[in-house]
Order: sequence, then structure tokens, then C-alpha cells
Amino acid sequence: MPQKNRTVRGVLGGLVGLVGLSAVAGLLVTASVTPVLAMTGLAGTQALTLFDQLPESLDPSTPMEQSTIYATAPDGSQVELASFYEQNRVPVTYEQVSPNLYDAILSSEDKNFYSHGGVNIGATVKALVDNVRGTSSRGASTISQQYVKNVLIQKCEQEVDTTSDTYSEDLQQCWKDATNATGAKGIERKLQEMRYAIQIEKDFSKNDILLGYLNIANFGGTVYGIEAAANYYFSTTAANLTVAQSATLAGIVQNPNTYRIDKPEQGTTTNAEGVALNTAADGYSLTKDRRHYVLGRMLTDGKITQAQYDEADASEIAPALNPPTQGCASAGTSAYFCQYVKSIVLNDEAFGKTQQERTDLLRRGGLKIYTTLDYRIQNPAAETMSEIVPANADNQNFGAAGVSVEVGTGRILSMTQNTMFTETPTDDQAYTSLVFAGDKDHGNSGGFQVGSTYKLFTLIDWLEKGHSINEVLNGSVQTNLRIPVCGVKQSTDTKKIGNFGGGGGGTSSVLNFTKNSLNSGYFAMASKLDVCEINKVADRMGVTLANGDKVTDENVPFDVLGPKNISPLAMANAYATVASGGKYCSPRAIDRVVGADGKDRELPASSCTDGVLQPEIAATAAFALQSVMGGGGTGSRANPNDGTPLIGKTGTHDRWSTMMIESSTKVTTAVWAGRWQGQANIYQKRANGWNLNDMRYPLAKAAQGAANAAYGGDAFPKPDGKLTRQQLTTVPSVVGKSVEEATGILTDAGFQVSVGGAVDSDLAAGLVAAQDPTGEAPNGATVTLTTSNGQGTTVPANLVGMSRAQATAALGAAGFTDIEFDNTCNPPTSVVGNSDPAPGTAASKSTAVRVTCQ
Repeated sequence: MPQKNRTVRGVLGGLVGLVGLSAVAGLLVTASVTPVLAMTGLAGTQALTLFDQLPESLDPSTPMEQSTIYATAPDGSQVELASFYEQNRVPVTYEQVSPNLYDAILSSEDKNFYSHGGVNIGATVKALVDNVRGTSSRGASTISQQYVKNVLIQKCEQEVDTTSDTYSEDLQQCWKDATNATGAKGIERKLQEMRYAIQIEKDFSKNDILLGYLNIANFGGTVYGIEAAANYYFSTTAANLTVAQSATLAGIVQNPNTYRIDKPEQGTTTNAEGVALNTAADGYSLTKDRRHYVLGRMLTDGKITQAQYDEADASEIAPALNPPTQGCASAGTSAYFCQYVKSIVLNDEAFGKTQQERTDLLRRGGLKIYTTLDYRIQNPAAETMSEIVPANADNQNFGAAGVSVEVGTGRILSMTQNTMFTETPTDDQAYTSLVFAGDKDHGNSGGFQVGSTYKLFTLIDWLEKGHSINEVLNGSVQTNLRIPVCGVKQSTDTKKIGNFGGGGGGTSSVLNFTKNSLNSGYFAMASKLDVCEINKVADRMGVTLANGDKVTDENVPFDVLGPKNISPLAMANAYATVASGGKYCSPRAIDRVVGADGKDRELPASSCTDGVLQPEIAATAAFALQSVMGGGGTGSRANPNDGTPLIGKTGTHDRWSTMMIESSTKVTTAVWAGRWQGQANIYQKRANGWNLNDMRYPLAKAAQGAANAAYGGDAFPKPDGKLTRQQLTTVPSVVGKSVEEATGILTDAGFQVSVGGAVDSDLAAGLVAAQDPTGEAPNGATVTLTTSNGQGTTVPANLVGMSRAQATAALGAAGFTDIEFDNTCNPPTSVVGNSDPAPGTAASKSTAVRVTCQ
């Protein structure tokens, strides 16, 4: 077993006795290096320059490492989603490596490691002389020198441009330059390697150097470091390597390209017949021979017993390959969230000022990226997505995506998609790398028309302008509705859009328009607002087009119904703003980033802004949106009905795009389902037992139900009294006017008009004889008009006291034709005492009047 933390100062005696390190360096230069310099022509100024160009500190403690993305498991632990690397490396501590491996490496590579000062002078000088003479190209390098060589290779590889067309060739050149052992360049490299080895022996303990070597060394292909090698070749850890496995890996590191045992078809050496050697077919003969040598050195050095040697040497080389996977494809049903996170790293300047720096950091920087993904929601949502929506329903680009965000933080808790992830271009519509829930910058998606979910912003603007949700409007489809757009009223034919199901709409309250998602009702609301102001609300609530443009860049009346291409995530965060009481939070996918040095790094910029909506506005909007999720509401089919109060909204754009958004006070879920390319009709089409246009409901229900179970939800605040008031308006009196004139007056005042039947009236036939209601009524209420038939009259009020002749004349003048006098009126001196109908009573002209006298 290697000694613990023994420094060079404690071992220099084995090299030159009890002398200081500086003396050793001087001895090295004067006694060993100078003759060689003279032999190679590297003398004078050039030699001095060679040694002057030493780094102040040779610190290879941060080799290229894979970056890993993590998510939160149901038990709260962090689990790996995916990793990214150019060199598959998992650094370990000294205690995490099996003593068998240390023994195998030291016995075969540098048995005097703990007794030399970094350089085996005798062997090195002889190797240098032989190299100069051309009689040998051996290196005679100590572990310390090999450590230096690997560090220099690493440094060179880190500087290679990963986007260059010559990337592979440049990497090869790094290896060639660092291993060149011939000619003047080879001598120069060896001398510099020796000097660096002496310096690191001064700066680091022996154990640090040995561990550093094992963490940085290449074990074939992209496998770097002993932990990755143990994982890859034997499906184990460095701590659990057996004697045979340790000897095998110690053999591989000596010449990785020759001795690697992961590619049975690849043989770097052939026999006389041209058959590849070192394959599974020949038992990895070259590697086995090298292992035999390593085991022999271990036996000679007393590191293993004869029995251990016999057992290990007799065993076959049996790799148990565990190929590492990298990239988001390894994240399974979380691949699209992984891709979203990856896009943040590659685009946000928190990870580097340039694209190249950010790419290099992800693939080389050893980041540990702890994300917001919560498997308590992700797993049920992904399972339902898999059950409901095929990856390719009808070969017409039918897709679906769901996203859940935490209210009040913007943390993305879940992101699902029906397709299978691949970054390889393919014509199979079941595969894509597009992140449907994201936008152009985060998943390369163009977004989707969000339909009536965009009505949220009309509702907010309505409330902010002081209107009540109980205000009544004419929500009928109209061919010439005047809708203001940036101050200019535009004639809009809302009949072209119509309503879902083909209804013509009608007069009702804003609350009912919201519950039933009545298009014509929301157009009526917009006619009292301004489309530009509505779009400004969306902009204020964090909504942009998926391509990054502002929703306010273009404004048309039909914006009320959400024809703009927006990401589901942006819409989810807008609804979360309502659920939070008015605080907007930008989407956040990363909670913490730890660098290879173990220190927390700066996170991508994210923010929460209070007061984006006033609390009373948010509370009243939430009250209206709760009606959507209740009985009879358009979103009720997506309600988990677990007792958690929910707000929500449905949306459909034409015949190819649908959405469902719902939220508790804790979590908001948005689901989109439709065509991600093209506009093929999704209605009357089924898959997995579901109508394509209905798939949004079970998807949203599953995700929100899981969110409710994990996070709960409180009651929403009570709505504002002023914004829920029953608003009364004076009803203009139109009695005596024509129906046409009366209708115009009432309509201009915001009322609906209904014309009833005709009644007896002394007004001219066709004029309004009566209206109901009169006085005050809710704005938008229906006023029923009753017209005159021209037959109305009144029994003269002064009839009593008239003579028979006078009464006959008066009743005739009033239009009565059926007049009957009682016998009491026969005497010439009699006068009218009463009548039926009584004097002053309104009656039809055809009414029979019976007169009695006195």
C-alpha cells in the first residue's frame, strides 16, 4: 500500500542524499542535462530560455471533466439526468481508489515513486542518449513525469477549437507534441518534462501526484481517469477493482490505443496472416500479455501473493462494458427539459462571454448543474403523455407538450413531450429535438397559436379600466363591430370567427363570457377597450412571441383570440402571475451550478417582479377564471377534483391548435396539443381512444393533479367588490317613438332591444307604447318594447253630468262605437251618473261602453 502524503522533501535522500531540492535541480542541470544539451545542440541562450519558461505553479487539479445535469427525485435526492463531455472523466479522491490499483500502477510504471525526486536520472539520461543516437525511443518517465505529460496534453486539448474543421487532427497533434521522444524537439520536451516534474514534487505531496495522474490519464478512446475506466470496462468503481482488473487497467494506461478492450473488431496489431490481434476472438492477447507483465512486477515487489498471482494470471480478460451515454437523449422522458437546460448553458453569458467558451465549459468544465425538475410531477405527467399521445399519431406532425411552473418563483417543475428526442435529422415525425414547450432560444421552437388562453389579457385590461366582471354586454356575433386598435376604431366582422360550436352568442356578463369562452363576448369587451392596450398587458406579464419579438409589434382586432405564436411556457408564467396575486417571475430551470473547483457559480439571470398586477385585479381575474374549472366551465374536464382550488382557461385556434392552462396558488400547468407543422384538421380524428382535440384535458389533469399532491394549494383571495358590482345604467325613455328610433337610442346606450307584440294605445299604430324596464337597469340588459296598434283610447273623464246627447258626442269623439244607454237615461232631464268602463279608464275603441244616468 502506498505511503500517505509523503512529500518530495522526505524522499530526496534516495536520489542524491540529504541535499535540498534546489541542489537537486542544479545537479540535474549540471550533471545530467548539460551534456545532453551539448550533444543535441541545445546550448547557450536557447537552453537558458528552456528553463526560464517554467510556469509559476504547475497546478493540474482541474482536468477536463464531464458536466452533469441533475433533477430532484421523489425522495428528494438528486439524480443524474444527463452528462456532456469530450473526455469521460469522473475524478475521485485518494481513498476512492483500490490499493490493488495503486500497487499495479507503481509496480509496473514506477516502483521507486516514493523514493525519487520526480526524475529517475540514470534511466532518463540513458534514454536521452539512446534517443539522440537513434538506438531507442523509450521514455523512462516516472509517474511524476507522466503526470506532467498528461497535464500538458490536457492543456493543449483545452485550447483546441471544438468548432474547427481540423478539430480531430488538432487533438492528435497535442498527443504527438507531448509524446515526441526523438530529435531535438523530443530532447527539449523531455528536459522540460523533467524540470516540471521536479517542480510539482516541490509543490504537491506524492499521493496528490499519484492521484492526479490516475484522474487525468487516458484509458482508451474518450475514457479518462481511473473511475471512468473502472465504470466503463468492468462496470464497477475504482474502489472495488480486483487484482486482475487492476493489472489490466494498469496495462491499458501504458498504451491505451493498443491495449483497450472495448472494441473487439479493432486490432492495432496483426499476425502474419493479417488477422487483427487483441480482440475478443484471441482473448485480448496483447492486453493479456501486458497484464501478465504487471502481475509479475506486483509479485516480485511483494504486493500480491503467489496464490493471488496464479488466480489473476489464469483468469480470462472479461470486460463488462458499461458504455457511458451523454447528451439529452440519455434523459429519457425528461430529454426535452434537459435540452432546455442545455440551451441556457449554451446561450447565457453566465457561462461564458462567447459561444465557444460556453460550449467548452459544458463539455470540459466539470459543472454540476442542479435543476428545478421535480420527478413527483414529471413522472406522472410523462407517463400520461406516453399513454395518451402517440409519438406520431397520423404522420401529420401532431404533437403535444406540457409544462408546470412553480407560482411565485418561475421554477420549471415539469416538461413533457409526446415525441422521442434525437439531435440526428430524420424524416420520422416521432423524433425531433425541438422543445415544443420552449421558444426559439430555448429549444428552437417557433411556438404555437394559443387561442382563447390569450383572453386573459383582455380580462386583465377590462378590470384595470374599472369594468366589472358582472357587467352585461351584447355578446352576439356582429358583422360590423367597431374595435379600437391604437386609438383607431376598425370595423370587424366577428361573424367570420364565430363561436365554438357555431352559436351566435348573446347578451350576458363578462363572467359568463369567461366561463363559456365566448369569442363574440370578448370581442364586445374589446370594443370598449383597445387592442394595443390588451397586448401591452401581455407584454407586461412576460409574454413574447416565440421568435423573441414583442407581442405589441403588430396589433389587429383578432389578437383578442390569440393568433400569435407563443410558447406554452410563456403562457404558463402569465397565468402564474395571476395565481401569485400579481407577481411575475421569469422562467427558471437551474437552481444551482457547482464548478469543478467545488464552488458555486453565478446563476443565469432570473427575476421576480411584484406588482405587475394589482392584488385586487389578480384576485378578481382569478375569481372569473375559477368559473372555467367548475361545473359547466370549458376547463372542467381537466380538473383533478381533489379539492384544490383552481383557475384555468381553454384555448383553440382554428382547427389545428389547442391549449389547456390551469393553476393552483402553488403550481401552474400549461398543455398544448396540435400540429407542430402544417394546419391539418385535428377534429374528428382519434388515437389511443381519444379525440386529438381532447387530449389536452387528461394531460393537464395528470400534471396538475400531481402538482396538487406535491405542493397543495390555498383558496384564492376574494374578488374586489367594485370589480364584481352589478352596474346599473339609466334606461332612456323611448315611448312614443318609432321602433327603429327607439332601438338606436337604446343600443347606443349599451342596451339590447327586444320588440314584443302590439297593445291598445292612443298612440299612432307602430309607435312604442311601452318599455320594460324603465328607470335603471344593468348595462347591456334587454329592453322589451311594446308597440301601439292605434286602437287605444280613454273613456272621457268628464262624462258624469253630461246629457245623453252630450255623452254620445264625447264617447264618439273618443273613438267608441258600441255605446249603450241604460233606461234611466230615457227621461229628457236625465244626466250621466256613471259608465262601464268608468270615466277616465283606458280601453280599446271596440270596447262596449254601458252608460247609466241619474
